[in-house]
Amino acid sequence: MPFANTAPLRREIESRLPERPFTVAFWDGTRVAATADGGPTFTVRSPRAAAHALLAPGQLGLGRAYVSGELEVDDIDAVIALLNEWQPPALDGADKRALLLAAVRAAGLTAPPPRPAAELRPSGRRHSKERDARAVRHHYDVSNEFFELFLGPTMVYSCAIWRDGEKKTLEEAQEEKLDTVARKLALKEGERVLDVGCGWGGFPLWAATRYGCEVVGITLSPPQAERARRRAEEAGVADRVEIRVMDYRDLATSGEKFDAIASIGMVEHVGSANIDEYAHVLAGLLEPGGRLLNHGITRLRHTDAEAGAFSERYVFPDAAPLHLSRNLLALERAGFITHHVEDFAPDYAETLRHWADNLDANLAEATRLAGEERIRVWRLYLRAARNGFESGFTSIYQARCERA
Repeated sequence: MPFANTAPLRREIESRLPERPFTVAFWDGTRVAATADGGPTFTVRSPRAAAHALLAPGQLGLGRAYVSGELEVDDIDAVIALLNEWQPPALDGADKRALLLAAVRAAGLTAPPPRPAAELRPSGRRHSKERDARAVRHHYDVSNEFFELFLGPTMVYSCAIWRDGEKKTLEEAQEEKLDTVARKLALKEGERVLDVGCGWGGFPLWAATRYGCEVVGITLSPPQAERARRRAEEAGVADRVEIRVMDYRDLATSGEKFDAIASIGMVEHVGSANIDEYAHVLAGLLEPGGRLLNHGITRLRHTDAEAGAFSERYVFPDAAPLHLSRNLLALERAGFITHHVEDFAPDYAETLRHWADNLDANLAEATRLAGEERIRVWRLYLRAARNGFESGFTSIYQARCERA
């Protein structure tokens, strides 16, 4: 790019960050070396990476540079460990201005780079039905075949359960989770069960084939619904499994009643503004004594934001894991009595490890199906999510409740 010059930026990084557990390599062959052995290498492949960072300072700009391929890292796990452990020196206003001006020199005269195609900019009222549908489809409608590459044959996109470090395959651990939900709900043959956020039909199939239940599953993703229906036909339970593309809020006026409800990995998409409505809708679908198993990711620290800018645009737009206390409060207000709560953070970390390994083992086919940008997002997301469960940023809880 005309007038692009990395020398001022290299000087400022070396001056303002005298201790650096990482290396920065630039497109012109120059580099800022780490001051200690090990640590990841960030490769800035063109001035467009600097331009992304200047246009959207912070997490979003760096994320755009990474997703577009203008910024490369040699070891994603090492980068995540760096972010966990490294305490950079405090930078005052003068430090930041000097780095900013040096980044401008590095970018040179370049047109603003386009945002990566994998980025979604949510529009409309947050957590409206229309916006929720767009957000869910952005995440899930990559392709069913893509998800199967790393989820495995169960096609279950929520944490598996290993229980006390048992040696199991991912498929066996997912079956353990499905049966744990069924046992907690005390399912009986002939009962009518609702699965809110049914995905590719894993739990509806389990409840129908193993417990003889009549199951309605709902999802906002048409491709998910199509695959779930086909799986029900292949399992011979299409007469007992109904899959609908619909929003949970539309059930409020349906007049339907169920004996039990499973909500697995869906509540984290509801949002703080709608959590009370969510609980009241589910309560209205049960008679007194009806059972609910609410399974979802939660935040643990009350000082953290709901989600970062990168996740908002590239991973789970509008996803908002709430605190366990807030979810339980909503359920109590709606008339539920909570009988049992169990956390599975170590299990989800192990699940994510399997998913990341599966994706890497099928990287060429995954890239063909999803494209290079989304693969970059997913390889980072699966590892960052695992780190969240290992570091105490997030957990996941099952709450077994009864309608009073």
